[in-house]
Amino acid sequence: MKNLTKRGLPYRRKIEGKTDYLARLSLLKSGKPRIVVRRSLKNIVIQFVEFHPDGDKVLCSTSSKELVKDYGIKGSLKNIPVSYLTGLLAGKKAVKLKIAAAIPDLGIRKPHTGGAVFAALKGLIDSGINIPHKEDSDKKSVFPSEERIKGDHVKIKNDYEGIKNKITK
Repeated sequence: MKNLTKRGLPYRRKIEGKTDYLARLSLLKSGKPRIVVRRSLKNIVIQFVEFHPDGDKVLCSTSSKELVKDYGIKGSLKNIPVSYLTGLLAGKKAVKLKIAAAIPDLGIRKPHTGGAVFAALKGLIDSGINIPHKEDSDKKSVFPSEERIKGDHVKIKNDYEGIKNKITK
């Protein structure tokens, strides 16, 4: 009879492909809250999450749906300008809760340079949250260009400045 080694089954979320526990551990070691940015098929969700032994605690949460309800934005809720404005709104909420610094948690999906997730992070940085990032003028930045953030390529161009001014007040 073969000598079988005893191996435990991996965690359920690892089997489902939802959680990378090695990456999660490295984020938790920092001791700072995590900024969880998720892009669904219809909107963007940004949460400030803090680790607790009983389970992670959500400190504040913002969705791009709030831009429709509170600021009257029209059109798609998952494009780059809306992602930036959602990040700006989430950052203002976090500043009110006295959250000064956080670490981005982009999840298991591969992030795309200049995409909506990085536009949301740019909005968080512009609102005053200290997020570790590199801004090299020599190399291409991971953040979208200012033209794309302002919405020159979509219909939101006219609404962008007005909504940004309402959020920053």
